[in-house]
Amino acid sequence: MLRKSLLLTALLPLTLLADVTLYPKEACLLYNNLKHTKSTQHLKLNLHQTYEMLQHHKGQYLLKVPEATPSQLWVDDGCLTLRPLRSSPLYGKKETTSTPKVKEPNLSFSTHKPEAMPLLLALSWHNSFCETHRYKKECKRGSFFSKNRSFDNHFVLHGLWPQPRENLYCDVPREYITLDKHKQWHKLPALSLSQEERKTLSKAMPGVASNLHRHEWYKHGTCYKESASRYFGQAQSWLTQLNESKVGRFFANNAGKVVTLQQVRYLFNQSFGKGSGKRVELRCQKGLISELWLHLGAKNSSLEEALKEGKPVHSRCQKGRIDKAGFGR
Repeated sequence: MLRKSLLLTALLPLTLLADVTLYPKEACLLYNNLKHTKSTQHLKLNLHQTYEMLQHHKGQYLLKVPEATPSQLWVDDGCLTLRPLRSSPLYGKKETTSTPKVKEPNLSFSTHKPEAMPLLLALSWHNSFCETHRYKKECKRGSFFSKNRSFDNHFVLHGLWPQPRENLYCDVPREYITLDKHKQWHKLPALSLSQEERKTLSKAMPGVASNLHRHEWYKHGTCYKESASRYFGQAQSWLTQLNESKVGRFFANNAGKVVTLQQVRYLFNQSFGKGSGKRVELRCQKGLISELWLHLGAKNSSLEEALKEGKPVHSRCQKGRIDKAGFGR
């Protein structure tokens, strides 16, 4: 450790005369300024590429990041090394600054339960969504998805979002981020899902017709730190538990009626344990309940356990109408 520190110290005065190549140790967030108060693009170090050091000051590196605008960003010096670690994807390989395709984590060696992380599960009431998004493929009655309208009176999957909210696009190439932000989701690479998994996901997430699943994976799922199969599998499991609970049956049986946040939270407490209702937000649009946002705190657990570990939240929407299937109802 001492030898490495001395080597780095010896090199630092030469940074204005010669390039110094650094290897990432972890996917740390990159900042626009030395004080780390601003990260406009929420970019992180890519473990699959090397970086040119431009300056070292007060425990920070100023790096050249070609895919960023501006292209010079700051990061903690503890996030990089002069030589790649043996566990690094770059160890023993030719240096490169090109950005590879997104790779799903290799989980074949892992048998332990993944660490807990705050999660937000966003579930849409499909009738309300289509009332305000009639142009979407999944909302057109003549589409393939209209042959099985089981989701008309159920919640459907919008997304599962690792928290905090800045936790986005983990190790995702800049070109994919640009495509995603311009809603060109059909141009994003296909996900590693089997035919059966995609079929099941299409029923839980009608937005698959519009490639919503690709958007959700690249923007949020890549920060889940598991495969796309496990990411969507966990979200679907929680969705099924919700739809089969007293909460799900209440919404299905009261379509067309106005209900309150207090009623919904009471039903959550009955279905998933005391206090679970405080982890639920109502999201409303034009007087209609559009979504339920569930603030969870654990992966690979039941919905009841995940809600127990979630944080209590405030809901701006206090009441709304449960929309019926069909437009204009």
